[in-house]
Amino acid sequence: MFLSVFDIFKVGVGPSSSHTMGPMVAAARFLDALRADTSRVPGSGAAARLGCRLHGSLAFTGKGHATDRAVILGLAGFAPDRFDAARAEATLAEINTTGRIDVPGLGLLAFDPAHDLVFDYGPPLPGHTNGLVLSAHDAAGNLHLAETYYSVGAASC
Repeated sequence: MFLSVFDIFKVGVGPSSSHTMGPMVAAARFLDALRADTSRVPGSGAAARLGCRLHGSLAFTGKGHATDRAVILGLAGFAPDRFDAARAEATLAEINTTGRIDVPGLGLLAFDPAHDLVFDYGPPLPGHTNGLVLSAHDAAGNLHLAETYYSVGAASC
């Protein structure tokens, strides 16, 4: 049986699947949860801003391992199995310029990476050292939905 190097190694946004592919998948799962939230009715505090807090190892090595980029791209609808590097760079530049993410199925939501992506250097979350909390807030800043994920490799739980 012949294996290509591309069968063994996956193209992604950084050097570690637990720091990139897992958080990207977690962001996609969070968006699925947000889309499925039946309380998302106009005028009832619908989500207007997204946020992310990286904990433990994801916070301490997140910049170097591109965890921040992976989360942002996951919130923008990117997935590890169909990653387009050129489109990713353009998307990241647009988000950094506009402070908004055009979320598939949810529309434009505020997200300023300098403010809404927090590297929390405090104690790690209790479930695993690679933890992140994704959140959605309404226009008044009230919490709309929050989910905790742990990245243990190319899949998150």
